[in-house]
Amino acid sequence: QVQLVESGGGLVQPGGSLRLSCVLSGSIVSSGTVSRGTVSWYRQAPGKQRELVAALFPGGSTTHADSVKGRFTISKDNVKKTVYLEMNRLNVEDTGVYYCKIRLGEWDDYWGQGTQVTVSS
Repeated sequence: QVQLVESGGGLVQPGGSLRLSCVLSGSIVSSGTVSRGTVSWYRQAPGKQRELVAALFPGGSTTHADSVKGRFTISKDNVKKTVYLEMNRLNVEDTGVYYCKIRLGEWDDYWGQGTQVTVSS
């Protein structure tokens, strides 16, 4: 009923920037659905657990992991049904697969397949 497709990942040098996009679609997805859900970005490096990067709540408030505060910004466009993650001043520790998620209820989490971000010189 809900599909999420991430894009925008790739290879970037340390200090560079990337903008990730997550397009939501499906039978129950509308601009209202996106506005009512909590959207977030997670990442997972090889051999490590998946961790929360940033979240955006229906009221407009956001939270960002300490490791990315001041460098990453989560945002969304309810009409376009797209979630974004602007990443600046990237470093090698930011390397990993980035996943987009929307929570519509306690038992209604939906995940994308992920997009690879590699920071290397």
